[in-house]
Amino acid sequence: MTRGGRIIRGGTGFMLGLMAGAAFAQTPSVPSLPSAPPLPAAPGKPSAKVKPSVPAPDPAYETARIAFEALPEPERKGLQDALVWTGDYNSVINGAFGRRSYEALQAYARRSGGTGLPDAAGRAALLKEGAAARAAARFTVKPDPASGVVLGVPERLLPKRLPQPGGTRWQSADGRITLETKSEPPGETGLEAVFARITAPGPERRVTYKILRPDFLVVTAETGTGKSYIRYAAGEAGLRGIALGYDKALAGEVDRLAIAIANSFVPFPPASPGPAPLPAQTRKSVPVATGLVVAPGRVLTSAAALGSCRAPAVGGAPARVAKGAGGELVMLETGPLTGHAPVLPAIRATALTAGEAVLVLGADAEGGVAVAPGEAEDGPQRIGAPLQPGAGGAPVLDRSGALVGLVASFPASPRLVAGIVPPARYGLVPAGIVAAVLETAGLEEAGLKARALPKGAGTLSAAAATLSGAVVAITCQP
Repeated sequence: MTRGGRIIRGGTGFMLGLMAGAAFAQTPSVPSLPSAPPLPAAPGKPSAKVKPSVPAPDPAYETARIAFEALPEPERKGLQDALVWTGDYNSVINGAFGRRSYEALQAYARRSGGTGLPDAAGRAALLKEGAAARAAARFTVKPDPASGVVLGVPERLLPKRLPQPGGTRWQSADGRITLETKSEPPGETGLEAVFARITAPGPERRVTYKILRPDFLVVTAETGTGKSYIRYAAGEAGLRGIALGYDKALAGEVDRLAIAIANSFVPFPPASPGPAPLPAQTRKSVPVATGLVVAPGRVLTSAAALGSCRAPAVGGAPARVAKGAGGELVMLETGPLTGHAPVLPAIRATALTAGEAVLVLGADAEGGVAVAPGEAEDGPQRIGAPLQPGAGGAPVLDRSGALVGLVASFPASPRLVAGIVPPARYGLVPAGIVAAVLETAGLEEAGLKARALPKGAGTLSAAAATLSGAVVAITCQP
């Protein structure tokens, strides 16, 4: 137990260095525990004076410290940030010199053929290397209006963005990396309750680090295949936090990004009164439906999803309704669609069973894909899922990546909770009808073949990768 809170460690992990640094960034310093009183001397014997052990000074360390502290603060912070991106530094970016900064500089120097603190040319090279890695990830630090926080998002790896209650979710194209922002209004819940919930024991989840203080918490955990980092801060505006989860197989790249994200996180930036309401959605910018590119210039969607839209558009260009589909589906003819590869989906031959996990790939207003997990309902061809506007016509997949149908429609005036549509039930256009339309269209005769299920099929994240590149947003022109 420490004064002001508690620290509990279990196991080790890549974040421990970060926890000792970045977890304390933007929080008051914690006073040290008072030292224990000396033991009384034995009766009749004078107390022995023990000289405290003082470590011998390290000349190399002292030389590097003096040189580092002579630099302007912006450059010191810039060097620490660059060392994060080169994979050498895993602590807070504050411009202060410590053992971690020293070891990171030594590691970088060994790789670049130098020793100690790099000279001016070496520092310029380090800053350039860090900036290149940062740019390659498209790491952008900006406010998140939905939660009120400021954070950095590696947009190259996390192209999908989806609003959620009190925050935003970013995901990789295959669903193996997820970053979320979260917020709770004052009085709704407290750090203690959140801490108890996210550290509760589970059969497949092992907490590797946890710390709870009056104004913040940090928890890292692992499962057999995944890693996670959760951080919350408390203030007058309530609770605000971030949660990062990813596949262990990606740890080599994402561990470094996790440190950069944690260092960029500002839960209560200046002049931040609270989460802003979601921007007004207009008919022009928000998709009215989702389409699946099944051939060059041909997009399949649900007829009911388009509703009364008489001028559909894909990629900002007008799309013409082709003849031949009819009934529950519509085939749109478009121009070339850059960045979207046509895919003929593998069709599931059997009906869904109640409770079976599914995945919905809907288009979002940012041009990405909103991945929503769901499950089959008791009724035939019905699912329950947290879908958002524009999900009508979205493909629905099972764990193998096979198509089980398209979302038939999305309500024109859905019920909203905090600006977000809560989980609801949706009907499907069955996969059999989709197969019949594709066959009638003669796509296989045109040289397109239904794709084989990918290696490693069997997880929802693998299923998402099978069709995400063929999902497009359909808008309605005025």
